[in-house]
Amino acid sequence: SRLGDPAEDAVPVTPSDASDLTDGPCRALVIGTAGNLSVITLGGATRNLLGIPVGVLPLQIRRVRATGTAALNITALY
Repeated sequence: SRLGDPAEDAVPVTPSDASDLTDGPCRALVIGTAGNLSVITLGGATRNLLGIPVGVLPLQIRRVRATGTAALNITALY
């Protein structure tokens, strides 16, 4: 598995209730401004994560939902 390897790319995320991440599931998210986050995981589960701090969230994500997301300046790592 290459999951533990450093990311090869970083892409800004626009939260959406209708569309998955443009470049497919990411390895992790970088949160630039703390807040709540609503995501759909690689496994397809919707998760509402409360009070996510600034930093790297090592969770494979398909979609960052607009509804329920207050965190800002989100970047997907691939």
